[in-house]
Amino acid sequence: MAEMKETQSIGDLVARLASDTATLLRQEVQLAKVELTRKAADTGKHIGLIAVGGGVAYAGLLAIVAALVLFLGEYMPFWLSALVTGVVVGGIGYYFARRQLDALQHLDPVPRATVETMRENKEWAKEQLR
Repeated sequence: MAEMKETQSIGDLVARLASDTATLLRQEVQLAKVELTRKAADTGKHIGLIAVGGGVAYAGLLAIVAALVLFLGEYMPFWLSALVTGVVVGGIGYYFARRQLDALQHLDPVPRATVETMRENKEWAKEQLR
């Protein structure tokens, strides 16, 4: 009879461990979703800023090029004034786009908090089974 009580207690412990493990896994999945959503939002922000940089470069190409080509055309051939203006405006657009591309390269896509807690949970589960 005492042996059956021990078996029941061990069974209860195993059932509780299984339940706790399932709960823990659901929480880890939720944490991963939250972390990946945040990282996706950051990535989207940088991509949007890259588009802004491209738009600024394009608007500059349309407005500044015309004005500078006409202005510089008074002092040099128009083809040369157009070339100089295009290089300057293109450089400005490149600068904005490059800054955001560099920012994207520094984003870490790995959900570090989730990886760390999963590692801790694995150790916890091993301890519980001992």
